[in-house]
Amino acid sequence: MQFLVYILVYPLLWLISILPFRLLYALSDGVYILLYHLIGYRKKAVTENLKLVFPDKSEKEIAGIRTKFYKHLCDMFLEMAKTMTISERELKKRFKVLNPEELKRLEGLNKSVILIFGHYASWEWSIVLQNYINFKGLAVYKKLANRHFDKLVRDIRTKFNTSLISTRETIGIISRNEERGIKSITGFLSDQSPRLTKDVYWSQFMGINVPCFTGAERLAKKLDLTTAYLKVTKVKRGFYEAEIMTLAENPKQYPDHQLTDMFLREVEKQIYEAPEYYFWTHKRWKHRGKQGN
Repeated sequence: MQFLVYILVYPLLWLISILPFRLLYALSDGVYILLYHLIGYRKKAVTENLKLVFPDKSEKEIAGIRTKFYKHLCDMFLEMAKTMTISERELKKRFKVLNPEELKRLEGLNKSVILIFGHYASWEWSIVLQNYINFKGLAVYKKLANRHFDKLVRDIRTKFNTSLISTRETIGIISRNEERGIKSITGFLSDQSPRLTKDVYWSQFMGINVPCFTGAERLAKKLDLTTAYLKVTKVKRGFYEAEIMTLAENPKQYPDHQLTDMFLREVEKQIYEAPEYYFWTHKRWKHRGKQGN
């Protein structure tokens, strides 16, 4: 059944990927009408999230952010499909790294790098970063249940030589690389909600106390890896800019959880500036109020 679904969907994704950008975004407009107005995909969850973190905004303001978000969401989905056939030259034009010299400077420290970022603007097109560095590029991801689509995602995200590693593989692979003297830069998407356990770290995110992922920080401190934040902003439709913001060159010098909090503050700044580009369909605040239970 999984393979049947795959062979039915794959040709459609490939056809989308070869569309000129003008037609791609025209299609995205149509998908938006279907997803938002007709299906109402996770509309309730998005509305609840927005009202929760922006209690002072009016219904009209919430609706405005929600509409812009769904348009961006549709663009992002089709942009991911476009990655199947996009050239490196085109992607570099549309996902511009503002300070590649900072990547080179970090490489010059001769320490592997943990690059933390959130589900904001475009995280899919960040794969082009591999072509700005000499270190081995790694990206931590969660495997999909459908092994055929999992392979497709891996093929897309490794197109420019970044390697995908599952969450379970992360510590082992990076530790072995360090032992062998292989320097790497590893991307972590760390802003979503972790599984609730008794020892999970709780912190404020958008003014609400929530459990937080700390794996990136713990790994950085354990192996003494430089830690940086990837700030991605959307300039206009189909165009993004990325900035490398170094958080800590010597993470062991920081108190526990400080780097995680620094990361969360950076994500918050971007959300407050342009909330429509955050990934509101996820139930990021679902565990609020459960601390100590």
